[in-house]
Amino acid sequence: MPALQDPRDRLIVALDLADVAAAEALVERIGDAATFYKIGYRLGYAGGLEFAARLARRGLKTFLDLKLHDIGNTVEEGVRSLAGHGATYLTVHAYPQTMRAALRGAAGSGLKILAVTVLTSYDESDAREAGYALPVPELVALRARQAAEAGIDGIVCSAVEAISVRREIGPDRLIVTPGIRPAGADLGDQKRVMTPGEARAAGIDHVVVGRPITGAADPRAVAQAIVAEMA
Repeated sequence: MPALQDPRDRLIVALDLADVAAAEALVERIGDAATFYKIGYRLGYAGGLEFAARLARRGLKTFLDLKLHDIGNTVEEGVRSLAGHGATYLTVHAYPQTMRAALRGAAGSGLKILAVTVLTSYDESDAREAGYALPVPELVALRARQAAEAGIDGIVCSAVEAISVRREIGPDRLIVTPGIRPAGADLGDQKRVMTPGEARAAGIDHVVVGRPITGAADPRAVAQAIVAEMA
């Protein structure tokens, strides 16, 4: 992966908002304090895909966090369609067949595929309830190893697993972590978290931050503080 030249690129602001108008307003408030934005289900299903394309045309980076998982042909063709939106990253779940199909769909485009190992809202009891026999750290390591074998571009995982994931995927693939909270911030539904500074020290390439920025009285100032902490 190429080195990140702009320190602002390490922060991905999660636009988990109800509509495009709210997202547009937030992007304007943040201004040049951020360069990278995540669009997930909530906004994506409310016009967010076209909004992502508009951001890309403005020179901003976008991350489509859609966590695709389906039969191989469906994933491959879906990724091929999404590759036309100018996004930088797209997520799929870290199942081998799904990852291989996504890479086929992205071939020839600039879209990078990130694999989600275990959701950061999961702890051991959640994993057991979902039927997984492996402890969360072992499940994350297994999926990271399978992702590397598939040739995936990067991994989405909890910050607390970043060091073990790096061992599995090597130095040349990306690690992107949600569940990042500035010191003193409300954890919300996240259970495996780090501060931005701790995340950078762990060798994480990008942190994804939503509510601490989107819910702030001054989102621009919070974004600037996170970038500064990571630097």
